[in-house]
Amino acid sequence: MDLERKFAGGVPVLSEGSVIEGYASLFGLTDQGGDAVLPGAFAASLKRLGEVGGRVRMLWQHDPAQPIGVWDEIREDGKGLWVKGRLLTEVAQAREAAALIGAGAIDGLSIGYRTIRAERDQKGRRRLAEVELWEVSLVTFPMLPEAKLGSKAAEEMREMAAVFLAASEALRG
Repeated sequence: MDLERKFAGGVPVLSEGSVIEGYASLFGLTDQGGDAVLPGAFAASLKRLGEVGGRVRMLWQHDPAQPIGVWDEIREDGKGLWVKGRLLTEVAQAREAAALIGAGAIDGLSIGYRTIRAERDQKGRRRLAEVELWEVSLVTFPMLPEAKLGSKAAEEMREMAAVFLAASEALRG
């Protein structure tokens, strides 16, 4: 795990956050709402954000009152929208998210966006050609079930959960 461990009063304190990564969106797959994102849909939005130093937010369950980390890398590749970031362990909800990820209770990613340009196919389903990306959330039930954290992130979260459990037991003992 990419964490520096320090000790305060005999209890490990994690810094730098906990790294997570995965696909927040996969091109061409239809989500449970009937939408599919087309390749290139995020390009203009990511470019605009980069030009003004803006950020796509990392939220818990799409709740704007619950930021839990930062996305350090966001890019489109041939498969979809890949994200890599850090849960900020100084935030209580981020610690809870890390424990849930580590236990395998949560692994979903979901995008929050505004549609700029979309098309309809013959079946009436929307094909998102351009979106303004606002946030990528950790969620229990993603609209696109295939949008998930990678297995490396889940293993790191299990390690982090073990550190939190050890710290909790040290405080009780």
